[in-house]
Amino acid sequence: MSLALELVPTPLETWEGECLLLLQTATPEWHLPQPLRDWDQQRWQGLLQETIQETQFTAKAQTTCAVRLPGPIRKLILVGLGDNPTLETLRRAVGTGLRQANSLKAKQVAISLPEPFRDPQGVRAVAEACYLTAHQDTRFKSPSPDSDKSFQVSSISLLAISPQPALTVALTQAQEIAAGVILARELVNAPANIVTPVTLAETARQLAQTYGLEVEVLGQAECEALGMGAFLGVAKASDLPPQFIHLTYKPTGESRGKLALIGKGLTFDSGGLNIKTDTRSIAMMKTDMGGAAAVLGTARAIARLGIPLEVHFLVAATENMISGRALHPGDILTASNQKTIEINNTDAEGRLTLADALVFAEKLEVDAIVDLATLTGACVIALGSEIAGLFTPDETLAQELLAASHSSGEKIWRMPLEESYNEGLSSLVADLKNTGPREGGAITAALFLKNFVHKTPWAHIDIAAPVWTEREGGYTNKGATGYGVRLLCQWLLNRANQN
Repeated sequence: MSLALELVPTPLETWEGECLLLLQTATPEWHLPQPLRDWDQQRWQGLLQETIQETQFTAKAQTTCAVRLPGPIRKLILVGLGDNPTLETLRRAVGTGLRQANSLKAKQVAISLPEPFRDPQGVRAVAEACYLTAHQDTRFKSPSPDSDKSFQVSSISLLAISPQPALTVALTQAQEIAAGVILARELVNAPANIVTPVTLAETARQLAQTYGLEVEVLGQAECEALGMGAFLGVAKASDLPPQFIHLTYKPTGESRGKLALIGKGLTFDSGGLNIKTDTRSIAMMKTDMGGAAAVLGTARAIARLGIPLEVHFLVAATENMISGRALHPGDILTASNQKTIEINNTDAEGRLTLADALVFAEKLEVDAIVDLATLTGACVIALGSEIAGLFTPDETLAQELLAASHSSGEKIWRMPLEESYNEGLSSLVADLKNTGPREGGAITAALFLKNFVHKTPWAHIDIAAPVWTEREGGYTNKGATGYGVRLLCQWLLNRANQN
């Protein structure tokens, strides 16, 4: 990363420089903190207080008040945290403040945190926000003389924080996790003619070579030998070969557990013969590998963090296309656990690829399986644009993931696995259909997946909504969000620290 970020013991009272972000918690009678009140009277002739009054800044969450000053601070930005701020409030406030600093063309920025956030959790949250706000994906744009549109902040100092070991570790964690998020963002942002199943497999190989992971990529013949009829049924319409990716991280010392992460890897989804008719919808189907991107981004981060867990990262990568070889509605596929599936909608293909991936994961005899998938529009309708749906029959796993969500700021909401809805998956000619009725579509999709895990604690996270955003705000840019990397990393870190 090109952004330089450091911890500096220099207190606010003695700092001098180009731009200061001062994060402020709202109180019933908020007022300018010391020493800025004295400085405002002695050095700035009340300019700061006058600006605060004009803008009516009260430290409400995500609000800012910016003023240019004669020195020793040349640009000051007050950023509101609201009352009772959380780590996610902090991340968003930092992103908001950095965007304001960038608009003022600041290159060197210092951040002053409230005392409660000068701990490892706060430092990590702030650092994550800094790295993710600074990330600009301009790979497919021609160089432009208009530099005003680029992110100009190049160095950030966190004031009044000595580089103690625990804080240095937090800073390192933030950098590695943010790098994983950025990898996921760039995979999802790239179009389907750039990121193909072969590209995802090559990315996994590069991660293995660079970070000391083990990798195996199964092609058509190997998948046939394993009986992956559901995955291969989706893949057969594409001219590009299917790639079943198995990336493994093993700790150097004793392992405290063994886990599997699965990411849906549809690099483009036309809908098949049940073709998508909405122009906007089909244009965005490059994002249908958002789960795979999150899993690969997590693999990159975990390899660098070196946790004492063995982790398997799985992606059944393919396209869902239209050709003379395409699945027909009414076809019957046999998955690798011998369950037969009647295809009543070729646009419900992701769950077919995940089915064989879940069977593969369970054969690894792991302690738990988590899959991430841009699976259903129904989950978007249910939970809106920022929240993923969590489905699991395992209470312990549910609580672990909810706790990781609270810390990471990536929102999930537990959804029901209503067993009576299984009736909607009943088939006259096969063990089950691949879709149920329109009502409760996210639930029946999760119930379908449940058929392919028998004894292992398992959770399915439907990330169809938060994988992409049309709005820039806080530390999130327009486009791919890299959703899932921070959630999964936090879950793995928490598991590693148990006992």
